[in-house]
Amino acid sequence: MDPVIVVGAGPVGLALALALARHSVPTVVLDEGPGKDEQRPARTVVLRDDTAAFAERLVGHSFGDTESGARWTGWRSVRRKQLMRELDFDEETPAPLHLPQHVLTAALREAIADERLVKIAVDSKLDSLEQDAGGVTAHTRGPKGTWWRGSYLVGCDGPRSTVRKLLDVRFPGRTAVERHAVAALRTELPWPGQALLHRMPPWRHGGAEVAGRPLAGGVWRLDWLLPPRGDLVTPDAIVVRIRETLAGWCGGSTPPYELLDTGVHTVHHRLARRWRIGRAFLAGDAAHLLGALGTQGLDEGLRDADNLAWKLALAWHHGAREPLLDSYQVERRAGVAARLRAADQSLPALRGSKGLRSYVPGTARGHDTLLTDGHVGRGPLGAPSSYADSPLAPEPSESVTAVATEPGAPVADVRVTAPDGSFVQLRDRLGLGHLVVVLVAPGTVVWERRHWVTAGIMPRLAAAVTALPHPAELLVAESYPGAAAHSVLLVRPDGHLVTALSGVRPAELYAAAEAALGGPTASTGPGDGAGRPDRTGEEESSAGAARRSG
Repeated sequence: MDPVIVVGAGPVGLALALALARHSVPTVVLDEGPGKDEQRPARTVVLRDDTAAFAERLVGHSFGDTESGARWTGWRSVRRKQLMRELDFDEETPAPLHLPQHVLTAALREAIADERLVKIAVDSKLDSLEQDAGGVTAHTRGPKGTWWRGSYLVGCDGPRSTVRKLLDVRFPGRTAVERHAVAALRTELPWPGQALLHRMPPWRHGGAEVAGRPLAGGVWRLDWLLPPRGDLVTPDAIVVRIRETLAGWCGGSTPPYELLDTGVHTVHHRLARRWRIGRAFLAGDAAHLLGALGTQGLDEGLRDADNLAWKLALAWHHGAREPLLDSYQVERRAGVAARLRAADQSLPALRGSKGLRSYVPGTARGHDTLLTDGHVGRGPLGAPSSYADSPLAPEPSESVTAVATEPGAPVADVRVTAPDGSFVQLRDRLGLGHLVVVLVAPGTVVWERRHWVTAGIMPRLAAAVTALPHPAELLVAESYPGAAAHSVLLVRPDGHLVTALSGVRPAELYAAAEAALGGPTASTGPGDGAGRPDRTGEEESSAGAARRSG
């Protein structure tokens, strides 16, 4: 079968190619550039705990252990001269990972260099594509312009996506929602390792808000909120902001610093009307733009890649199940739309002009909560998407039991016993192409696996897992948040919980696995045709439900 064509060699495209390779699917990555990335220390990414784990699985090492990545030790928010909140990161509130984007891209390229299933075609700019019942044909121009044949095609080619334009998909939204002056510098601040958000700082050029986020090696990224529209920000003006901000944070005198990079970052909010047309998909900035109030566009792009990879892999290996492929748009578009909606609803209160709300008791703390959630990855602005309303959700069952993770949400990263008897983290077993079944069995940690693997309910559960409609790995956890003993959790390859059952329920477990895979039958053809008119995510979801019920 033909490889999957990935258009765009940014972090999302490279991550998708690697994720597909982990599922034994070959890919061709069309890179319109020379295969090298500009080093910009001021262009950084903040990854939430789950997406950081996804990226680290792909590259085979922890970014927090390198000289370039940093996991924050805490969070501080200040308003004028008052400390509003101080937060320490722990197991219940995992620390975000902050690193330069070129470091992430370089690590993905290095991992791809050792991956035989991924081919990168440099200096290859897409200029046309055609679909038929058997696949996708794409043409690239450049020194090595040629035709490419693929089974599927995914556009990860950024805000000005050629794929999106060739598919004639609309990209409505808002322009210049926020602007920030940005600087990366090496210096010492009074709170090493802690990220800081300072609202209404009491110095002349502080502006409405300035954020300081640590990187590795004593490097910080500083962001000053600018008026949405205004004069150009010169390098000299940024230096003035740096000096005044450092002096304000360090007792009145500017500490020594080394300026590494500066820039102006403009945030747009846009959402593509459709993310799938036949055998072509959109992901990352080609599908959505966001970034106001601490939300992270690249973080969402990596979630796109994680969600789509295992679904394309199943289609590539076993034939397309249209509900499964359709679910990518339903799940991911709804998740990003909710994030954009939360930001748009919060912006008037947080960025609006001064008025009555400025004097309402408790308003400042409410604003602080919203901004903290967006920056540290909590609440509607920052928490990972939950796919509770997914078309892949199983039918309700009396055997379902409640755990701390809601169905459709990412599972907690607990320690589990692997089939070989070793202790590993649950997230280390994700992204390998199979389902994961976790038995919660208190007391097993004190015994060697050989003593309990054939005892109690284990043989019956092992037989039920073997009989599932797709390969699955059986893991055992000493405990899981909110779970009773002998709870059985079914987890998708991307780490989202399908269901939790009370005890061994072979029939219910099989039905849940079947639903998570898109249903019992595989259909043929590319499904959602290229000629169908644009519809919103809600309309697509309703159409999918109608097809399933019909």
